[in-house]
Amino acid sequence: MRRAGNLWPQVISFENLLGAAEEAARGKRKRPDVACFLLNLEGELVRLREELASGQYQPGAYRTFVVREPKPRIISAAPFRDRVVHHCLTRVLEPIFERRFAHQSFACRKGKGTHRALAVAAEGCRRHPYVLKCDVRKYFASIDHAILKEGLARVVKCPRTLALAARIINGSNAQEEANAYFPGDDLFTPSRRRRGLPLGNQTSQFFANVYLNRVDQFVLRELRPGLYARYVDDFLLFGNEKRALAEMRARLENFLCAQRLRLHPGKSRVYRTRDGVTFLGWRVFPDRVRLVRSNVVRWRRRMRAMRAACADGKISLPEVSQRVQAWVAHAEHGHTRSLRRQLFARYIFNRTEQGRIRSAGRVLEQQSQERPRLEPQQQQSREQEQQQRASLRRVGGAVP
Repeated sequence: MRRAGNLWPQVISFENLLGAAEEAARGKRKRPDVACFLLNLEGELVRLREELASGQYQPGAYRTFVVREPKPRIISAAPFRDRVVHHCLTRVLEPIFERRFAHQSFACRKGKGTHRALAVAAEGCRRHPYVLKCDVRKYFASIDHAILKEGLARVVKCPRTLALAARIINGSNAQEEANAYFPGDDLFTPSRRRRGLPLGNQTSQFFANVYLNRVDQFVLRELRPGLYARYVDDFLLFGNEKRALAEMRARLENFLCAQRLRLHPGKSRVYRTRDGVTFLGWRVFPDRVRLVRSNVVRWRRRMRAMRAACADGKISLPEVSQRVQAWVAHAEHGHTRSLRRQLFARYIFNRTEQGRIRSAGRVLEQQSQERPRLEPQQQQSREQEQQQRASLRRVGGAVP
């Protein structure tokens, strides 16, 4: 395909900036920095457009924090005006690269996602006896800036658009250490080459797909497994022979070395599909898909926390219901019916007048104590129903 050019007018157009601001503010309008920006939206966008057009735009400092589930990670939050610029850039570049991305890449793309990737993994387990599972070691911290810029320039030829992308890449804050030596390196090569993209950026998700697109093409054109799926840095290559997949792993390692990446030694190996393979928080078998135990443990912990928060009046029952329904929608993609019944039989929310939470059994017991007058009516209705059934049998009528 020909390289795309003359993109800069589209990138800095007011319509693109306005759409980028709306996307960046989605679900975050109540945050102080977002509300302040939106309060003078037109003036902020005009000022931002002037900075971009004159080349004076400079990214601000990141705010970092640590999330510990499912594992400890450093998250970097850019200032809101920088997030607007990130969306502004990806709104133009994503459609161009989308035509070049492999269909088997499922992360951060419209119409894709974790559940589509899970469906492909389940199909692979049904069709093939073996699977090669690969995980790139410290992927985001290992992304080489020079190789990423080269990948962008291979598709885009607009100098000012590439310059903005380079400015965002160069403005990345320090990530966790991911020092590694590759063939041809000298003692100081790892310290001279800049690497690492911040987790949490809109552009980081897009750049991650750009960086690994060459790996996708290599797997599909050269290795040709029976079935292939990738979500960010997790790969699944399905096949009918264990030895063939082991050879694919060796060739894939060599190709990743050229991208200055390494496979995780403890997470990259060949499995029998009948034994199950862990992928995206699920345990996938040929005949079933189960949530991994750590996911269930985290959800139980969240349920207990929500129950306590609801008892204290910190969250409402509709909010609890919304969160539970979101988790159920996710869990329904696997064979989790008995698990869901077990969980929700134990964690049932019901607010009393005093603001306390009771279990389902306690609720039924309390209701029977509060309204004993219903019991004779219920008993009477059952006796009447039995009498009606007996009369119908005597006359030969149909008994409902």
